[in-house]
Amino acid sequence: MEGIQKKLQEEGFKLTLQRQATVEILLEHLNELLTAEEIYMYVKQKYPDIGLATVYRTLEILTDLGIISRNLFDDGIGRYHLKQTVNRHFAHHLLCVKCGQIQEVEEDLLVDVEQKVLEQFQFQVLDHRLTFHGICKNCQQKEG
Repeated sequence: MEGIQKKLQEEGFKLTLQRQATVEILLEHLNELLTAEEIYMYVKQKYPDIGLATVYRTLEILTDLGIISRNLFDDGIGRYHLKQTVNRHFAHHLLCVKCGQIQEVEEDLLVDVEQKVLEQFQFQVLDHRLTFHGICKNCQQKEG
């Protein structure tokens, strides 16, 4: 939380109660991708007076500052998660086409591909996103 507060201060923002509450929710759900509405519902449980517009503004600020990431999938709904390291640039996800569950992959699967791109095309990859579409374990078990 201290690093986030420092980043906000460097950019001229304060760590308000609303921003802190939003970050706390993202910390509690580190391995999940949450929609703005889901974040709002979690924050509202702790701070009933908070408004949805405030959560949206907070998410926008935190995204602009690189503190959190926003991912868009085929359904067009933005999902957010706290960036855990500054140097991590990859975003790999497993999207279940049956139930819509999204799971984040915590490993950079394209290191070799990035190196090949650099060598063959003299192109330095700064970021990439990869989504695998398939059927999750739970849905496979329901079908079988």
